[in-house]
Amino acid sequence: MLVERVWRVGEVARESGVTVRALHHYDRLGLLVPSSRTSGGHRCYTQADVERLYRIVALRGFGFALEDIAALLHAEPTLDPRELIRQQLMVVDERIARAATLRERLLGVLDGLDHAVEPSTSEFLRLVEETISMNQPLTPEEFARLTRQREEYAQQLSAEELAAMAQRREAAFAAMSPAERERMHAQRARMIPPGVGIAGAGD
Repeated sequence: MLVERVWRVGEVARESGVTVRALHHYDRLGLLVPSSRTSGGHRCYTQADVERLYRIVALRGFGFALEDIAALLHAEPTLDPRELIRQQLMVVDERIARAATLRERLLGVLDGLDHAVEPSTSEFLRLVEETISMNQPLTPEEFARLTRQREEYAQQLSAEELAAMAQRREAAFAAMSPAERERMHAQRARMIPPGVGIAGAGD
């Protein structure tokens, strides 16, 4: 009989990059309560706990507040990680594209400096703009493009897979309290660029 491995809090912190202090904070908030503790009181995490930690970190990367993440995890404590990974991939791909543009700009300015050519003010202004854009919310056009990509992916799914996905979303929304639903709608409104409409479960 196989015994499931557990990771102590220090091991999880070392391997994941999440600080011990943050893990303790998540435990106090009820976001990530370790499955067990040692006789000395040290927190121990299972694979399921680590998967839950990934969901927390990914949702934080999308801009969700901890209280909203708590509501999402409460509404749907178990979730196929593939959907969240696909959403994170879209965001990462967008950031990579922005980083590549900034990289080319930096290389051009550096090459000019190496040849004793002083960059113009306009070039530095473009560097400022592109550096800031790395951390800015998506524009309506960018959001629309990512939405199209998501729709194209959905078209590849079978009717059964689409129905199962919709059922999971509806069940998660139905399990939320009115306050949790309100917070989610407010959070989603902040994430979506102005002037962009989007339909989904619970709308």
